[in-house]
Amino acid sequence: MNLRRPLLVASLLAAAGLAVTPVAPVQAAPAQGADALGGNPVPGVCMLSREAVFANAKVGQAASRHLKQLADQAKSQLDTQRAPLQRDVQAFQQKAQSLSEAQRKQQGQALQQRMEAFQTQASELNDRIQLTRSKVMERIGQDAEPVVASAYKSHHCGLLLNRDSVLGGNVQNDLTAEVIQGLDRKITTMSFNLEPLPKQSGK
Repeated sequence: MNLRRPLLVASLLAAAGLAVTPVAPVQAAPAQGADALGGNPVPGVCMLSREAVFANAKVGQAASRHLKQLADQAKSQLDTQRAPLQRDVQAFQQKAQSLSEAQRKQQGQALQQRMEAFQTQASELNDRIQLTRSKVMERIGQDAEPVVASAYKSHHCGLLLNRDSVLGGNVQNDLTAEVIQGLDRKITTMSFNLEPLPKQSGK
């Protein structure tokens, strides 16, 4: 098997990259231009930015920090395994010309198998991080539900819109800050580990 160094090294680098997005993008203020048009408040119409709640509530910020720690640990684990594999790939490339065809094929196949196993592990870790992020957001959303319901009732809302989708108008009935404060009073942190991947059916 002919292993080309640039492709191998690029694959190793890509496989070790674990991307972690925060629990949600920080957006405490109304979307830019949302209240630029002004106008009269519409009775019964309220707005809420779930993204801002997740990003600015203490529990959301704590969850983001912990998720990043878990991702950093996973990346460190991959980096430890990647280094010797990358060295072996480079060594193989340097001595490939001096090997017989049978030796090149045997050693190349062995390296290919190791690389594929490494890539599979990296992909699974990344999937676990994204699954954990989704589960964390779901848990925060469940904790926020009664707080949102209370604010909705106290403001006599009849309709709740996603603030981040509002293009313009009066944002007087924005419940976001009130919900953040209420959630902070209710919960400020949470503990969790990386979620296991669901088992494939038939395996």
